[in-house]
Amino acid sequence: MSKPSIGFIGLGLMGSAMCRRLRKCGYPLTVLANRSRTNIDAAIADGATEAFSARELAKRSDIVMLCLDTSASVESRMYGAEGVISGLKSGAKVIDFGTSLPASTRAIGNAVARVGGVYLDAPLGRTPAHAEEGKLNIMCSGDEAAFNMLKPVLNDLGENVFHLGALGSGHTVKLINNFFAMTTANSMCEAFALCDKTGIERQKLYDVMSAGPLHSGMMDFMKAYAIDGIPDQLAFSVGNARKDIGYYKNMAEGAGVESIMSVGADKALGLAVDHGNSGQMVAQMTDFFAEIFSGQNEEPNSS
Repeated sequence: MSKPSIGFIGLGLMGSAMCRRLRKCGYPLTVLANRSRTNIDAAIADGATEAFSARELAKRSDIVMLCLDTSASVESRMYGAEGVISGLKSGAKVIDFGTSLPASTRAIGNAVARVGGVYLDAPLGRTPAHAEEGKLNIMCSGDEAAFNMLKPVLNDLGENVFHLGALGSGHTVKLINNFFAMTTANSMCEAFALCDKTGIERQKLYDVMSAGPLHSGMMDFMKAYAIDGIPDQLAFSVGNARKDIGYYKNMAEGAGVESIMSVGADKALGLAVDHGNSGQMVAQMTDFFAEIFSGQNEEPNSS
């Protein structure tokens, strides 16, 4: 049987890796430029074709995939006269692989349903390297029959593919996941920075902590930079981390509660963004904490 045609929007680090995987698996692929040409040109060289609007891409595709940075970016590609929804074929499936606000996801899902399509949210875990190997964690939610139809495609992209319930459940779980991850990451970065201030070797702290129940993959990602000098073992930027923590707080407020534990991570990441560190990797927050603790500079104020 021939494979379904796929349209892909958002060829950043993760999206471009997913596109390479899709082409390796033999899927006909149409791509759309979002911010730069580099990854689009590479995808075209690998056999993809280019569309020049989201509407055109949707008309060519059985499945539309988006891997964008914010809900606003997803909405800008989905709505409008040249958006995905305007060109969607009846019965087509749309998958948002990014980390979006659940309320926005549900609203888009209703709009897609009105033109005969199905919208699913399927945020991702793991790294672009895992994407190239087809070993992502995929947290999908939405119509279960559509999920079952898409499962072979998702299995080509992911090692662990979950169906989590009604539309928006995937984004809810991903935001909770990223809240926990970024709180842990920032705590570890601060711990390494306090070692410097108190005269303890970072390696000695890591040896003790990693020998007990605190040991985790996130600890090792932060150690990779704090001790080994490798910033991108976790290829996730400070700016994206701040965005996700903000989305988590927004989601909690929508559920009628005020998050307590996200406050520290939100403050730290917000200060780092205000200090011009948005493009750095999260593990480099160790340097930011060390700078604050050094006493050489005053703590930057958020604007």
